[in-house]
Amino acid sequence: MAIGNCGVTTSPQGRELKDHGTALFPVSCYGGSLEEHPVPWHWHDELEVVVVERGLAAVSVDGGQYALSAGQGIFISAGALHRTLSLAPGCWLHSIVFHPRIIGAMDSIYWQQYLQPLTANPACRCVLLDGSAPWSREAVTQVEAAWQSCVAEPPGFEFQARAALSWLIYLLSRHCPAAPSAQPEKLRRSGDRVKVMLQYIQAHYGEELTTAQIAASALVSESECLRCFRAVLDASPIQYLRQLRIQKAAELLEGTDQSVSEIGALCGFQEMSYFAKTFRELKGCTPSQYRKGKRSARPVLSSGGC
Repeated sequence: MAIGNCGVTTSPQGRELKDHGTALFPVSCYGGSLEEHPVPWHWHDELEVVVVERGLAAVSVDGGQYALSAGQGIFISAGALHRTLSLAPGCWLHSIVFHPRIIGAMDSIYWQQYLQPLTANPACRCVLLDGSAPWSREAVTQVEAAWQSCVAEPPGFEFQARAALSWLIYLLSRHCPAAPSAQPEKLRRSGDRVKVMLQYIQAHYGEELTTAQIAASALVSESECLRCFRAVLDASPIQYLRQLRIQKAAELLEGTDQSVSEIGALCGFQEMSYFAKTFRELKGCTPSQYRKGKRSARPVLSSGGC
């Protein structure tokens, strides 16, 4: 199985667009350096489990902030807004994204007794696998077993991966809190509002935007807009907008021949000096330096035959 990098492509609503695996085997493995491929805010209908291979990572899920060191992991349920960033140089991770049907269909005991209660429980939107309990360490072991099976692809690896992920679900369903607290439910409502506002920002990031306009897109007040963003994304709407604009600018710098000034204007920066300053703050270099570095890193293709 090919291992993808950690980057994601999202719809205007922040939903990830990539298909994970195939219809016959809906499992995908991702990995690599978080410094090169940080994972921005997104969500998807599949389940995900992340394990840090080395270094230190910051995982944010529906307003919760988690620092994971090597050997630690986290389970992320369907529909949860999340992102993953590096907290120190040399951070690498493994991630497995899989559809629940790989474990069992909706008319099976696997779904009714284990999957459905787990995915419907707001208290289990994410579960930290920090190794503090034996079951948590076993869960990380199962994740690594599924990962290695998919990477090596020995005969029958699909059975091995499915068995490891099934046992992971059993461990999670057994040890998640039985009753949700009020706070996760409140965060879920905030998350739903943030998804609407993310859709608006994604559609209009190249225009002049205010907090009032963003709040109006979700029919909430400015103060409620700010509260939701702080609770779910730990950032203000304008901070998120600035990060998104720089992310889009970086994609255009790497993938097109448009001028730096054209890209800045397309991404909502009317002043090129502010564009360069903001880009340097978030990327550590100027837009021109970023483009030059990315292009010099591309492999040189041989002119010979295949």
